[in-house]
Amino acid sequence: MNNNYFENDRVAYQRQWEVSSAFPALMRKVYTWMVFALAITGFTAYAVATSPGVLMTIYSNSMLLWGMVIAQLAIVIGVSAAINRLSLTSATLLFILYSVINGAMFSSIFVIYTASSIASTFLVTAGTFAVMAVVGYTTKKDLTSLGRLAMMALVGIIIATVVNVFFLKSTGVELFITYAGVLIFVGLVAYDSQKIKIMLAQAPDAGESAQKIALLGALSLYLDFINLFLYLLRIFGKRE
Repeated sequence: MNNNYFENDRVAYQRQWEVSSAFPALMRKVYTWMVFALAITGFTAYAVATSPGVLMTIYSNSMLLWGMVIAQLAIVIGVSAAINRLSLTSATLLFILYSVINGAMFSSIFVIYTASSIASTFLVTAGTFAVMAVVGYTTKKDLTSLGRLAMMALVGIIIATVVNVFFLKSTGVELFITYAGVLIFVGLVAYDSQKIKIMLAQAPDAGESAQKIALLGALSLYLDFINLFLYLLRIFGKRE
């Protein structure tokens, strides 16, 4: 009986050591993939914005524009739903493709806003993101209820945005949506950071399955960063 006890204790300790040794590498992959995707998006956005012909092609063709929007939704839903069936290479390539399409879609911000205000807003976003990511990573409090509340609020502002764009056209409502959006994605950064930490801490090793979880985590944080940046840009951005 004592031998079994010590054997179980040894196995538990060994498993804990394996998890702790894989965890830092997996977390590095999350942020490496996220930063890489942001760099691709930024480079693509700037390249398209400085190519008048490409910019005109995208924004003068409603079919192409809607096709890009649908492609974005399809990639996010597809990767999230089929991550277990996709290879790591396929999922990574889809993430890169999504980053490129996002960049092409966001190229208009270089036309609408000044370069200095885009840069300053990016720094504000990066600082806010970093603080909330640390909060989510280090807090002992369960942020599940915060995540649920933020997701419900996100659905609400999406509906409110559609109603305001097509019916109300109110600057007051738009301003409310903007500030609400900032608060929602600040909360989501903390929630997603904690969720990713918990999921990766349970990974037995740094194999492909765990890396695919890390990739999904990177996609979640990438979306949080992009949306937080866009809402902050509405507040701090100075128009050309």
